[in-house]
Amino acid sequence: MNPEEVQAILPEDADQALLIGRVWDVESGGPRVVAVSGGSVFDLHRLAGTVADLLELPDPAAAVRSAIADPTLAEPRWETADVVNASLEGDGTRTRLLAPVDLQVIKACGVTFVDSMIERVIEERCAGDAGRAAEVRQLVGSALGGSISALRPGSPEAAAAKRVLISESLWSQYLEVGIGPDPEVFTKAPVLSSVGLGAEIGIPDFSSWNNPEPELVLIATSAGKVVGATLGNDVNLRDVEGRSALLLGKAKDNNASSALGPLIRLFDGTFTLDTVRDEEILLRVEGPDGYLLEGRNSVARISRPFEELVAATYGKHHQYPDGFALFTGTLFAPTQDRDVPGQGFTHKHGDLVTIRSRHLGALVNRVGACEELPEWSFGLRQLFAYLAAQRQGAQA
Repeated sequence: MNPEEVQAILPEDADQALLIGRVWDVESGGPRVVAVSGGSVFDLHRLAGTVADLLELPDPAAAVRSAIADPTLAEPRWETADVVNASLEGDGTRTRLLAPVDLQVIKACGVTFVDSMIERVIEERCAGDAGRAAEVRQLVGSALGGSISALRPGSPEAAAAKRVLISESLWSQYLEVGIGPDPEVFTKAPVLSSVGLGAEIGIPDFSSWNNPEPELVLIATSAGKVVGATLGNDVNLRDVEGRSALLLGKAKDNNASSALGPLIRLFDGTFTLDTVRDEEILLRVEGPDGYLLEGRNSVARISRPFEELVAATYGKHHQYPDGFALFTGTLFAPTQDRDVPGQGFTHKHGDLVTIRSRHLGALVNRVGACEELPEWSFGLRQLFAYLAAQRQGAQA
């Protein structure tokens, strides 16, 4: 890749961004916490053994800035271009980026945008049959129109709309979480199972109607404080979830079905939670058959504020001692036909998926079959063993 292509993976204002993440260090044979600054990738293992540890520091942003300036705390071990290239090329012999979280639980909120909410209703009405999508979309669209697009979830107006829809036999579990009092929050993937920049993402062989979900992902501490953000692909199996909401786990949690990255951008004086409220997340799918799909997730159109989504995830009712990453949902729901008219979009193996935003960079992954991708084999026991070995080596 040329320097311009490598730079395109980073935020547009990368020179001002405070970026952290994880790499697989081929020399030590395990994951290292890193910071990316300019053309260098700094090894932060002296500062923190895990990203979760780093984010629990009183001021993670200040700690990273100080470490980058202090050779006793961090050293520039790799060149940014080399690590990005190795990641995109899937070169396991070179140091490459991993998903930028480790011990955090991967949570997700669904049906947080009206447009995608209606598509979930269509999936349910189709019972997972893509062939009926156009017919049902017309039926639901004519019944709902734009009448609920401005409703505040949980408001008296939303409750009134619910009564009308029930009377017309159009109520749905997706409308319940879309405009009802409680948002949908679920566990997307096990700890350490998410993949990062350049890794393949998985579609299982039992799905024939599926799509990417480009999302803003909030990164929170054990106290529920949001300290940064990254990009995510909440890969979705429309046919499986459409058959029954009770199949959500089967639809959402499969080998390489959660992608995060390329890096976490920490909040600081110039980049805050308010910055990402208006983030535009762009999607591009380039198929091996020449097919091109482009989409946009305008975060400003989210129906619930971030604070409400975080409060539904963390609080007296549920704690996360190692923090959590929270997918915030997507506006994007592809209806553009790919093969058969009226059946909309579905992935093909080999699709190249790029999710990009101005402040967070670009997450690039290629689609493969879950059953053929590398098995998830590095879990908590392996991580703890690696960290223990690193400590012993440092003391020797």
